[in-house]
Amino acid sequence: MRRVWLRGARADAGMTTSEYAVGTIAACALAAMLYKVVTSGPVVGALQSLIGRALNAQF
Repeated sequence: MRRVWLRGARADAGMTTSEYAVGTIAACALAAMLYKVVTSGPVVGALQSLIGRALNAQF
């Protein structure tokens, strides 16, 4: 009985090629969305302002 359970568990361990493909496409889509957000005008302005204030900080 235990041997049958172990054999079944090993047969379903890991992802198939199609699951890797879907995961890769989803990761690329998320990266593209984040890139668009980070390179948008308001975000670039906010980052430049933040870096400028950090570099000009009085100690």
